[in-house]
Amino acid sequence: MPTGIALRDVREQLFGAAERVLSESGPQALTSRAVTTEAGVAKGVLHRHFADFDAFLVDLIRDRAARITRDGRDLIEAAGTGTVTAHIAAALTSMFGPVARSIVGLLIFRDDLRARIRAERPGGMPVLGEAKDVLADYLAAERERGRVAADADVNMLALTLIGTCHMVLAGGAEPDVSELNRAITSIVGSVVRQPPASGG
Repeated sequence: MPTGIALRDVREQLFGAAERVLSESGPQALTSRAVTTEAGVAKGVLHRHFADFDAFLVDLIRDRAARITRDGRDLIEAAGTGTVTAHIAAALTSMFGPVARSIVGLLIFRDDLRARIRAERPGGMPVLGEAKDVLADYLAAERERGRVAADADVNMLALTLIGTCHMVLAGGAEPDVSELNRAITSIVGSVVRQPPASGG
């Protein structure tokens, strides 16, 4: 590894490698050697930038959870346009791509890692928690515009959407768009004040 490469570049290189290992081989295959081999760097590179491998994993999860929050701003800004169900479907498909599903799998696989992350973010699982918050904020924005019922419990709707979506999408690499749309419509159809998006 050449000297002088920015820490952010090294982190992204290692994070990208970890995501590829997760997506291709699952959480049981994720080791520091697997990550550095996939990244094409010496094993010592990871330990020069992180206290240990668990610290690396915690930073990876933090970074990907923060990305969901950042990307969620676009969803919230889209409130008042298009259809509510179409926006939700697009957001859920993006949030629960192969990498996010693999990270959730990692958190389920590693009790100690999950406990360490939960100590920083009480009351929810990382990635899933950020996704829930984004959806709740989006539904609240639509509620303010009269496109979602005034008495809609947006937090409960968001939790239900996340749980259902995780079940629908967890089984494979390609989402079943029609099943996802049916699930979304069944959850929010009664509170949306506009025609739902047609299924794919």
